[in-house]
Amino acid sequence: MTNINDNIQGSKSGTYLYLICLVAALGGFLFGFDTAVISGTVSLVKTDFDLNAVSEGWFVSCALLGCIIGVSFSGKLSDRYGRKIVLILSAVLFLASALGCMISSSFDVLIIFRLIGGLGIGVASMVSPLYISEFSPSRYRGMMVSLYQLALTIGIVLAYFSNAYLANHISDDYGTGSMQTIFSVEVWRGMLGLGAIPAAIFLISLFFVPESPRWLLLRGKDQKARQVLVKIDGAPAADREIAAFKAQDDNVEGSLKELFRPVFRKALYIGILLPFLSQICGINAVIYYGPRILEQAGFTLNNALGGQVTIGLVNVVFTFVAIFTIDKWGRKPLLFVGVGGAVISLIIIGVLFALGVTAGPWILIFILAFIACFAFSFGPVCWVVVGEIFPNAVRGKAMALATLSLWIGNFLVGQLTPVLLEGLGSSWTFFLFAICCSPALWITWKLIPETKGRSLEDIENYWKKSYTNGETD
Repeated sequence: MTNINDNIQGSKSGTYLYLICLVAALGGFLFGFDTAVISGTVSLVKTDFDLNAVSEGWFVSCALLGCIIGVSFSGKLSDRYGRKIVLILSAVLFLASALGCMISSSFDVLIIFRLIGGLGIGVASMVSPLYISEFSPSRYRGMMVSLYQLALTIGIVLAYFSNAYLANHISDDYGTGSMQTIFSVEVWRGMLGLGAIPAAIFLISLFFVPESPRWLLLRGKDQKARQVLVKIDGAPAADREIAAFKAQDDNVEGSLKELFRPVFRKALYIGILLPFLSQICGINAVIYYGPRILEQAGFTLNNALGGQVTIGLVNVVFTFVAIFTIDKWGRKPLLFVGVGGAVISLIIIGVLFALGVTAGPWILIFILAFIACFAFSFGPVCWVVVGEIFPNAVRGKAMALATLSLWIGNFLVGQLTPVLLEGLGSSWTFFLFAICCSPALWITWKLIPETKGRSLEDIENYWKKSYTNGETD
């Protein structure tokens, strides 16, 4: 295999930029696959291990606990050792988890390997968009980071497809012994184990990508950084990027306490609140428990899994809206329209369940509307914004903090959704999600600056100028 970092001294290459970003985006694919594949296994594992509602929630959310742990150390590791080596670590964790879940001998062992997979997801969910943000020219950054979200949604839909296929072919002849157990008798093993294939591809590919140029600059490796930047965007642009980086004052320390200074306080608020709200709006209740929700709306299990595939396809299609518009229209318009549409859709779903209108396609239609609104707004724009707003010196640690808030919200939704569905019912569960989603509109209006077309250094200077002019508290 040819090293895609070879001959890096030459002129800029759009193909090179896309190829590197696509490799990094595979972390998003594994993130999506691993979190969505669980939806087809929940009822099967629940039956095989006779789980109650609390144990069912733990099976889903234990990986999310692993994500929180993974995020908590990934920022420090990526700042110290580089983005590339930490991405390699995440790929190893993904691979170990998929294989371990497939051959686990008990529910406790299954939980351990789900936790290991969660560590991988947590690491990749922080470092992949961080790497892409630092690697991409400002005029393409929104699109490139949105590729991460696109890969995530493709991972989700392929998990749905593989789940639906295996669920509909349980009676097929897979031979005898372990193959029969994995793909027929205990088909959830096959569903979880298939993640080993993309994990291996991700691991191998990472050995052929360069380090983040901004991390190289932070480490004083200017010549290596320039070589990468020239290959991305040509020599003149590379020199401008390096000059802008060097022009930054040295008053920003590499400590996370830098974010608690008044000058960066709004960036901190955005970085914590936006990812958290993107999870508690209910997106992962649909991802994790979609089949159960659709079964409550009158679908059979196989039809519910088919409906979940439709949900995944809509998620992919509408992510393209963000990819093609985020660098033209900007971040804020997409958030306003998408979050507003998501709130309305959640309220309508709650009303339909309250009125008992579960026959026919209406529940599924408005779940799809909610997914579509999320897919072109909250999903990709959240990753783009949190990858842009933090100063260079602490971006890794700050991204880890932002991603930690995301996984805390994700953990709460994964653990509490079965309890909410049983205790409050579907109607009030969706009303609660609508209430949780709404504050994002205020945050978009009052806190988030428009960052399209700005370099990362320009955005850092924006906070400093805003503070100097009295616009930041």
